Amino acid sequence: MTAIKFNIIASTFKYGEEDAQEELLGLLELLGDHQPDAEITNINGIVVAYTNLGLFQVIDSLRRLVKNEPWQVRYILRLIPIELMVRTKLEDIAIAVKILTPKMHPQDTFRITVEKRHTVLTPADIIATLASKIDNRVKLKNPDWIVLVEIIGAFAGVSILRPNQIFRSVIEKRNSSKSY
Repeated sequence: MTAIKFNIIASTFKYGEEDAQEELLGLLELLGDHQPDAEITNINGIVVAYTNLGLFQVIDSLRRLVKNEPWQVRYILRLIPIELMVRTKLEDIAIAVKILTPKMHPQDTFRITVEKRHTVLTPADIIATLASKIDNRVKLKNPDWIVLVEIIGAFAGVSILRPNQIFRSVIEKRNSSKSY
């Protein structure tokens, strides 16, 4: 499916992929990455990208940009940072999660979220496998961390994120309009 290594998944409207790809490349360049790469996937509404910028720096910068110039983000609905990209195999996903779990403190809570596209793996199998490898307490509502598995065919993106580390343009625009 994807020919590029990716560390960002962007979602957009169905048939808005070309506009979102162009917007994402332009935004990444505006933020300081002069060689970003992006590809439209074979899944409606999904674009993947690779940037050399810090992923969480990109999210923070986009929030500031939307607050000051909301019209700059028109086609991107969500921007999801991907910390590790692996093959879509339970063992590989579990290894990626194990690599990322040290960022959680023992008292921190977590939730596992799986978004799967074009795979035979079931969310229940993925969640059961990953939950058995994490010692922290599960908390489905308002967890400290989200263990995120984004599957796009043969590849899976894995991240352990704070709930506010996913960029949602509609929410950001709504929040910025409240501050006026």
